[in-house]
This record gives sequence, structure tokens and C-alpha cells, in this order.
Amino acid sequence: MTETMRGARPAIALVVAMGANRAIGRDGDLPWRLRSDMKFFRSVTMGKPIVMGRRTFESLPRVLDGRLNVVLTRDPTFSEPGVVAVASLEAALKAAKAWAAEEGADEIAVIGGEGVFAAVLPQVDRIYLTEVQAAPEADTWFPALEPGEWREVSREAFEAGPKDDHDFSIVVLERV
Repeated sequence: MTETMRGARPAIALVVAMGANRAIGRDGDLPWRLRSDMKFFRSVTMGKPIVMGRRTFESLPRVLDGRLNVVLTRDPTFSEPGVVAVASLEAALKAAKAWAAEEGADEIAVIGGEGVFAAVLPQVDRIYLTEVQAAPEADTWFPALEPGEWREVSREAFEAGPKDDHDFSIVVLERV
């Protein structure tokens, strides 16, 4: 059992929906509509600090309630009510860890985008991966994972519901 699993520090988890071609975004938005996955996203991130890049934040309809919203930005003038703006991944994780300790959250959820995922990946303990059964056009991609570094701990397949564009699977991966 790792130090993270024993609760010595909050786990760092990625929460991402990815197409079969590794696509995660197009024109500042998701390249699909998956209402069922949005419900999963809310359930897995609620009560946890969430870390994201500024463009990911700007793609959201609003500050996400019930969670500390930590936004990485190079813009020193960026300010948004309900957001902790930081200039580095280290500062983002520090703010998220402090909030997690204060609130009793056992996990920090990193929600994108491409650059943030790539930068934090070496520190990640768990990935909540929605595998979308589509290969859409995209301009942002999820980084390649080293297969030997991850083990699948659960998988659940879903047929597209009335407000879903595609079938998908929710997969949980943990670092070996």
C-alpha cells in the first residue's frame, strides 16, 4: 500500500474524458456531449480541490460549486471570484493540499487541460478516465500513458443515453 493510499497526503487524480484517438478538446470545448459523464465528473470531484489551466476554467459555465477551484495562469492580472489563481503547478498543488487538509478531502482532482495533464502526470496516483467511443477532430490531446506504470482497477461500460453523443466506459487506473 502506498503512502497516498494510507492517507499521509491527498492522492493526486486526473479526471479526463478522452476519445479513442486521445482527443480531449476542440476550440476550447469538449468535442462531444456526454451528460451522463458530466454527472460522473461532478460526483468524483465534489468536495475536493480541483486544479485546472485558465483555458479549461474559461470553458466552464461558472466556478464549480462545492470544490476549491485552483486555476493555473501566466496572467498576473487574472482574478475571478471563487477562484484561487496561481502561476505554477507547485503553487496549485500547495493550495489544493492545504484546502484538502482543512476540509478532509482525500484527493486532489486535476481536470485539464493538455499542458496541465502533461506537467502533473509524474505525480499522479490515480486516473478517472472516461473512454469515449469516438475519434473526433480535436486540437488538444491527452498525453500517452506508460502501460507498465498503470493498472486498471475498475471499468464500467455505458451505452449512450438520450443526452449522450457516444457510448463510453469509465475506467479507474492506479499507478503501480
